[in-house]
Amino acid sequence: MIETTRPAQDEAAVWPLAPSAAAVSFGRRQLNGLAGKNVAFIWDDLFRGDDMFEAFEAAAEEAGVAFRRIPHTVFGDLHGPHERAVVARIPELLREHEIDAAIVGVGACGSCTPAVIRACQAVEEAGVPAMALVSSGFVRQATATARAVGLEKLWIAEYPGVIAVDTDEAFAQKVHDHVVPSLFDGFRRLTHGYDGDAGDAATEPGVRDIVVSGRLEEIQDYFDDRQWSDGLPIVPPTIERVEHFLAYTDRDPLDEIGVMLPARRAVTVWSVAVNGVMAGCRPEYMPVLLAVTEVMADPEWRLEDAGCTPGWEPLILISGPLASVFGLNDGAGMMRVGNRANSTIGRFGRLIMRNLAGFLTPPGDTDKAAIGRTFNVAMAESDEHTHAIGWSTSREECGYVTDDTVVSVQSCVAISGPAYTGGAAEEQLAMLARYAADTIGPWAFTNLYYRGHSALVLMSPSVAQSLAEAGHTKDSIRRYLVDHATMDVGGMEAQARMARGNEFSFTDLAAKGMLPDGFPPDVTTETQVGVLAGPENVRIILGGDPGRNQNRIYWNNHEQGLPIHRRVECNARVRELVGSSGERRVG
Repeated sequence: MIETTRPAQDEAAVWPLAPSAAAVSFGRRQLNGLAGKNVAFIWDDLFRGDDMFEAFEAAAEEAGVAFRRIPHTVFGDLHGPHERAVVARIPELLREHEIDAAIVGVGACGSCTPAVIRACQAVEEAGVPAMALVSSGFVRQATATARAVGLEKLWIAEYPGVIAVDTDEAFAQKVHDHVVPSLFDGFRRLTHGYDGDAGDAATEPGVRDIVVSGRLEEIQDYFDDRQWSDGLPIVPPTIERVEHFLAYTDRDPLDEIGVMLPARRAVTVWSVAVNGVMAGCRPEYMPVLLAVTEVMADPEWRLEDAGCTPGWEPLILISGPLASVFGLNDGAGMMRVGNRANSTIGRFGRLIMRNLAGFLTPPGDTDKAAIGRTFNVAMAESDEHTHAIGWSTSREECGYVTDDTVVSVQSCVAISGPAYTGGAAEEQLAMLARYAADTIGPWAFTNLYYRGHSALVLMSPSVAQSLAEAGHTKDSIRRYLVDHATMDVGGMEAQARMARGNEFSFTDLAAKGMLPDGFPPDVTTETQVGVLAGPENVRIILGGDPGRNQNRIYWNNHEQGLPIHRRVECNARVRELVGSSGERRVG
């Protein structure tokens, strides 16, 4: 007999965001005119900002308004390899050069725009008024980021259009007609003074407050309208469901894990549980979700740059007994949706980037992925196949013990095609090196310039066994890839010019002594250079169908989202699931 469906019952959902961190407060700013003032030009070395600065200086001189320009070279590249150090020194340099105001630019990409705003924040906190130069496609991101750090009234001079595709003539005309007049308007505004206080923050719901009650579709629509969902159906985060998750950790629900940018929200254990419920995770996954969040909230992970235009996604790797206990798939089809643990833990990583960090796609403001792609399901490492050939797992290579479960999270900006390898070991390694170079391609210039990158090789157990039988270890494979995965300098420089909107030359970097270690000093456009700086930048894990010889290579986005590892802390309830053998599976 077919049972009739019971009518849907109303549910009560709690708020999925986290409390705002303490507000930043700024005092009154007043300039009293531009003439005779010391004006700093702080630049990210992108999108022809130097040309904009010069045009404004020339226009002021023509108007008879003399001021002293403190050049960008005094401060350094605010979005280069040493961005944090550059921004940290801004207050000291402002005092040293007696700066009266600063123009900061140029925001025309998804990570450089927040960098411009962070520099403006440093300027304003030092008691000096700042203005930002931003192209029109990133004004909303700049405004939202400024608001999050307390710069409610930051003046933004807008460049209309896309700088990188404009001709020299179009660029000059737009700077003359729009950018320069806007900067003069900004200085007139500073002359009259303004109150830069962030103002009273809007009242936010408490952690246990019900934000909406109703049927599933009503809750879904409510969350969708507020951009609290990823566009997929959610599990309503009721208090009962959240508390079920909290039973799998001994941490206090209000323990703060960290502050996530750009939304500047203080992420708690409670907010992790709420988003775990929404993502469809099982309550038992809670310790893993906490470890994932700890990595992404770590300042060294650079979550603040995750709204960049390349549109990278977090890649979560789980290594250890809990991968088996939770039933994560490490075999055929391991990176497809379909397995609950892989799918929902991967979805959780993207969901907290929306709700807790505040990266919102249109009609939002802060996720500026030019095209983007969907989230990665969580990856699991095959202990069985790794130990069978005498290799160490990734967690063991990081100094953890076999019985630990370790979560690693990295950004992922590129994934290779199916890299089939076969034949002699040398042939297989040569093919892997070719795929490594082809996957990152000309974008490798970012790795070499920013000096931070990581490649993860997901290797078929059959390929690993073949290489091990030929005498290879993970270390020898890494060394081979470093020596043989190469790219021509000319191709990288061409990509750099197109992405950055202004000239870029490794030859110039060589003259300044800024090339990475091991880079040929006599570099030309034909020079082949390695896309990997060293073996420490390559991780190798085993997984996928052991009956096929397919591999994949995953690249992170230079210094953004370098792999960080966290041991999963298990309470008594989770340890019960693991048992002595680690073979019991949940669900």
